[in-house]
Amino acid sequence: MLQKNSTVNLYSAASEKVNILMVDDHPENLLALEAVLSSPNYHLVTANSGKEALKCLLKQEFAVILLDVQMPVLNGFETAKLIRAREKTKHTPIIFITAISQDSENVQRGYSVGAIDYIFKPFQPETLKQKIEKFVELHQKYEERVSKSEWKRTVELKEINQKLDQTSLDLRQTEALNKVIGETLMDTIITFDEQGCILSGNPAIKSMFGYQLDELIGENVSRLFLKIMGDKGECFPHILLSFMKQEIGKVIESVALRKDESYFPADIQIGRTKIDDRQIFVCTIRDVTERKQIEEVKKQQFNDLEKMVEERTIELLLANEKLQKEIVERKKMTDHLFVSQERFRKIFESSPSLMAIYSLKNESYMDVNASWMTFTGYGYDELLKQQINLHDFMEEADGHAINLQQPIRNMKIRYKTKSGEMRTGLLSSELIDIEPEPCILFVLTDITERVLFEKELSRLDRLNLIGEMAAGIAHEIRNPMTTVYGFLQVAKGNQISNEYIDLMLDELKRANSIITEFLNLAKNKVSDKKMHNVNTIIEALFPLIQAEATLAGKQVNLQLSQCLDIFVDEKEIRQLILNIALNGLDAMSAGGKLTIMTYIEERAVVLKIKDQGSGMSAEVLGKIGTPFFTTKEQGTGLGLAICYSIAKRHGAHIDVETGENGTTFSIPFKVNDR
Repeated sequence: MLQKNSTVNLYSAASEKVNILMVDDHPENLLALEAVLSSPNYHLVTANSGKEALKCLLKQEFAVILLDVQMPVLNGFETAKLIRAREKTKHTPIIFITAISQDSENVQRGYSVGAIDYIFKPFQPETLKQKIEKFVELHQKYEERVSKSEWKRTVELKEINQKLDQTSLDLRQTEALNKVIGETLMDTIITFDEQGCILSGNPAIKSMFGYQLDELIGENVSRLFLKIMGDKGECFPHILLSFMKQEIGKVIESVALRKDESYFPADIQIGRTKIDDRQIFVCTIRDVTERKQIEEVKKQQFNDLEKMVEERTIELLLANEKLQKEIVERKKMTDHLFVSQERFRKIFESSPSLMAIYSLKNESYMDVNASWMTFTGYGYDELLKQQINLHDFMEEADGHAINLQQPIRNMKIRYKTKSGEMRTGLLSSELIDIEPEPCILFVLTDITERVLFEKELSRLDRLNLIGEMAAGIAHEIRNPMTTVYGFLQVAKGNQISNEYIDLMLDELKRANSIITEFLNLAKNKVSDKKMHNVNTIIEALFPLIQAEATLAGKQVNLQLSQCLDIFVDEKEIRQLILNIALNGLDAMSAGGKLTIMTYIEERAVVLKIKDQGSGMSAEVLGKIGTPFFTTKEQGTGLGLAICYSIAKRHGAHIDVETGENGTTFSIPFKVNDR
């Protein structure tokens, strides 16, 4: 409708009469012009002077002005100059009509004051008429363009004004709503920047926290919280801001802190937006004290509801009928699971690992695969519906039967076959539901052959070690034997004194000691591991170590922290501690202090023995633990080698740190999870 109406208005100018102003001080000349230009399309306006013509121009617009040059008071040139000086009429076409000289000077003057054409009297009526028609046509086209342009601007301005009015209305409504919401909302709403500085807040902050708003502007948002409870535990105020940024959009439980240092439970929710490339965070804080109290009441009510269960048995029987219908629907779903069960069956049957399904309800085997029967020697009928004998599956670490009450992950066990053979395997278990009976899925990987292979490799390594040590031990034993042999040659024909006999006995004892330590190092010793506390072992050895230190004018200091019990061979650990402690005492001069400490670090009990000796050189450190390598005059070089062997048997390692202020031996023993 707008386009249709505007189209009518746009072309209405063409149907209206065009105004033409004729100015001449002689009425007869005006009559002559009217006779020539008379037309239903023209509205002819006459003026008898320049002054009267200017008045007409103030009242209305004209398509063209016919102006006589020779007039009293204001001549044509002066009148044209005044017309051109007016902004509204500066572009109106002016045609001079004159009977004066046609020389170029007068014509040039006329053009200089704004004339666009000259008509000299007497004039040709047709020529004048055609010129006027052309100017009228130009005027109409100009008016049409102006009208069209103004119409478009009017429509555009109208649309823009409508949008501005609507936007202004929306903004006023939003501002009013935000103000009402902010003033009436029970929750506290604050905004803060990326550094956590509070920018604004609503009036609820006064009643909830006891602060005036201006007390918090510029303060860090963490001032309002005692702690935050997230998925990963409690988060305290010093890391509150980074935690909040990670939990955008989530409802987070927290403990809020009032101005009077009292606190209350609160739920907070963080939102984020950008204003002028600046990130702003909006935090809503809700006091949930009442909700927490209700939750406590609900807990109490829950206990009361348990007493009502018996009274509602009849209702449950009715509900059971509905459940029967659901069972029918679930049976349909079971059909869809058939493909998945078939896939599991194929994996179960063809797996090279021993697999069995054990029913917790009946405490018996539900199913076993071919590998289970192959390795254990039992037939399918012998195992089906039979209870498991837990004593046939023993933990290798402590010899206890396996515990079915918790999942197992790659536990090294010993299991017995039908023939009584004990084999080794890695056992894993998982609780599963089968129709919908609770069961345990056992997966046992037999590593008997691998263990035998590793033992053979270990035996070969020891044989290799023995071969390498043969030359060294032969040299060490040959020295005392040579001494004994020489003295026996001397004694062959002479009476031998007790002093020589004592010397020979000492040399034989030394040879026996070397052989004993060598055998301890080389033999495949089976550790007798039990649960022991390292602190107890150290305290039992302390008097012996302290006595050795006192004789040499040295000190021993114990720094024992509370430690968990671990699986160790007590005798081997005593030997390890004693060897390293005595080496430390030997490395120090009189007045030195030996420190023995224990502590827990990363699920391991750490034993640390530190001396205040002069340290070891890089060359010595590189050879430490090598059999028969020693820096002592009377040492065998086997003490530390035995310590390294003991640590290896206990799944531990020895770390050595040395320097000018002394040497520290650290041995971490892993804590066994029961």
